[in-house]
Amino acid sequence: MTVQANGTSAAPGAGAPPRPLARLTDPRFYVSVAALSLFLLVPLGIGQPFFTHIVITICTYAALATAWNIVGGFTGQLSLGHTIFYGIGAYTAALLAIHYNVTPWIGMFAGAAIAAVVGVAISYPCFRLRGPFFALSTIAFLEVTRLLALHEKAWTGGAAGLIVPLRLGWEWMIFRDRVPSLIIAFGLLVLTLLVSVAIRNSRMGSYLDAVREREDAAQAMGINTVMMKIWAVVISAALTAMIGTFHAMYVTFVEPAQMFSLPFAVQIAMFALIGGVGTVAGPLTGTLLVVPLTEMARVWLGAGATGLHGFVYGVVLIAVVLLLPHGIVGAVGERVAHWVDGLPGGRRRRPEPPLPALPPAYVRSPQGRTIGEPILRAHGLTKRFGGLLATNNVSVELRRGEVLGIIGPNGAGKTTLFNLLSGFLAPNDGTVEVIGPDGAVLRPRQPHQFAAAGVGRTFQIVQPFGQLSVLENIMVGAFRVHPKVDEAKALAMQIAGMVGLAEERDTLARNLTIGGLKRLEVARVLAMKPRILLLDEVMAGQSRADVERSIAMINAIRESGVSIIAIEHVMHAIMSISDRVLVINSGAPLLEGTPQEVVDDPRVIEAYLGKEYTHAHAH
Repeated sequence: MTVQANGTSAAPGAGAPPRPLARLTDPRFYVSVAALSLFLLVPLGIGQPFFTHIVITICTYAALATAWNIVGGFTGQLSLGHTIFYGIGAYTAALLAIHYNVTPWIGMFAGAAIAAVVGVAISYPCFRLRGPFFALSTIAFLEVTRLLALHEKAWTGGAAGLIVPLRLGWEWMIFRDRVPSLIIAFGLLVLTLLVSVAIRNSRMGSYLDAVREREDAAQAMGINTVMMKIWAVVISAALTAMIGTFHAMYVTFVEPAQMFSLPFAVQIAMFALIGGVGTVAGPLTGTLLVVPLTEMARVWLGAGATGLHGFVYGVVLIAVVLLLPHGIVGAVGERVAHWVDGLPGGRRRRPEPPLPALPPAYVRSPQGRTIGEPILRAHGLTKRFGGLLATNNVSVELRRGEVLGIIGPNGAGKTTLFNLLSGFLAPNDGTVEVIGPDGAVLRPRQPHQFAAAGVGRTFQIVQPFGQLSVLENIMVGAFRVHPKVDEAKALAMQIAGMVGLAEERDTLARNLTIGGLKRLEVARVLAMKPRILLLDEVMAGQSRADVERSIAMINAIRESGVSIIAIEHVMHAIMSISDRVLVINSGAPLLEGTPQEVVDDPRVIEAYLGKEYTHAHAH
């Protein structure tokens, strides 16, 4: 795996992964190394302490922004209280050095461990909140922490702060010359970038993308979204605390207003937003643009520039938001990557051969299908929303190799039933059991537990990961069974061909037609290799040609051994694919039988068409 200039992963081919030696000759590797080495070579060549200080500041702030980006960018959780961890790292190392003569190299890891624990304690309750409410909660925790630091004078020195003992040398991370501090700051920047790249090019990165885009859909893919967010916070908090330790040793002074500063937390987040949130190179790019501008303004204007950095940040942020809404890297990253790929050793992306699409539409007769033992049982499912009874004592049994169709008028409770069968709603009464391959009876509760039990589902309103390509969407599901990127990509390519999306594999999901989106959602679930598939109106809103294609696709899925429950309003389609049909009306079961028995029953005709109709025909 390599990393594109826009920070997205460039997955290798479906074959064996590239050898490490080949990576050394990849221009994306050697150009990145050359660019980063300038942070050391340029200040060493110039030899001016003030310029070296500027580069140390850039490295430190860029490292902080990169660590923040793991939570704020990859996961999409806008944390504005991230300096909690920065302050924890600074105070832990300072207190250990002052009271116990412990080197900050040890204090750095102690602070990282404490920050990780605090990050879990703070984030777990906050993850129940979304959008601006999550951001406000992080600000509240930051302010509480700052006030505690002010109050606990015996430990923190209160508002007067703590002075770090001036013991020089590598052991204490304090130097007369700025070059050793530059080396440490550069090393921390490289560390955060490497961690960011590793996450970006892994299953965890794909899962975090899914969580950021659509959390409900991510849960349906079997992703424990809370645990993913917590892991992101743990990694980000630990890195932030390590950087806080270095910065405390660099300035040799810590105090609550500086270490637990809300303006500083906003400033760090803003660097990532300006450069390109959610990308690997974005935080570094934003820092590299804004910090030199601020420092130059301070030099030119002298004492009259007090507070000018806020104005500079604001002007740059407004300009980027208006002109480059996806940040600098989001705007120019692809062009830079294309140029880099043209350098010696680079490989222009060759189009991969198209995969075979689904065969022409066909409809198999239910007669002759082999139906096995039960694979899913739901007993007496009842769900109330206040005074509304959405489902009333509904029982469902699905057998191996069977297609069970569920029909009913709008508002009958069909989608509510699907939400109960997949863990998105908890029933007021009743149970759902999934029979495992070994015969064990499983009673999952959460969506990711249903996915782990082999239950996959689609949604009535499609929920694609819009900022990801078709192939990347399918890979989210494939990672469920193939943790390695190459294997997940190979499976995703096969599934894309099966559902007729091979030609659109590099298209952003948000650009697909409604028919393409429906097939993509099915493909994403199929990549999980489910044993049970819940299809919620996958043919709704499609053209006749797309409906026929979907019928063929469902039959092919069923023939592969997947048991299916399908909700559908396209009557000729649901009748042609179903072995049994369950009719629901007003939240309660009305009738269950073969397709022909159902369409000929007067109660079904009355539920759909009214009492004046006495018969109906399936077409």
